[in-house]
Amino acid sequence: MSLLPTPSHTVGPFYGYALPFPGGGDIAPAGHPDTITLHGHVYDGAGAPIPDAVLEFWQADPEGSLAGAPGSMRRDPVTGGFLGRNGVDFTGFGRVPTDPDGHFTVRTLPPGGPAGAPYISVCVFARGLTHHLFTRAYLPGGEDPLLASLAPDRRATLLATAEGHRTFRFDIRLQGEGETVFLVFD
Repeated sequence: MSLLPTPSHTVGPFYGYALPFPGGGDIAPAGHPDTITLHGHVYDGAGAPIPDAVLEFWQADPEGSLAGAPGSMRRDPVTGGFLGRNGVDFTGFGRVPTDPDGHFTVRTLPPGGPAGAPYISVCVFARGLTHHLFTRAYLPGGEDPLLASLAPDRRATLLATAEGHRTFRFDIRLQGEGETVFLVFD
């Protein structure tokens, strides 16, 4: 008797079709002048892009508040269908799939806070992972105890690179050479 895999065994077909939602990468209100773009690729241990990963992003707003706002998954009260974000509130949350080339993009506001380097928390769901992985995409500027505790080559895996006006690149490597630093929360 063979057992079928459950969602905790693999992300596989269980999440790829259901978790992403329209506008999931549009965390910043539409047309906001301070919007930044964070993009990159997710790679496996052999360096091949992962075309079916799902990424979640959480962050503080520009003033450092983690309160966020409801609205990412609003539903139409009449039809029950997806209504989308209201386009005004900053929710601090996004969810996007990677495309066939393993690429993702989110548009958000720069995270703020009282001290330390600004960062966006990232959660990675991908085939072959028995549990999702947590990491951070640090934007340029500031110091952070986590970054300071890492060797330079490991620290570099958490740093987003500026690519022109208000655009940053953050690649995620699940294992192998240049593996991204992943965090464990107890």
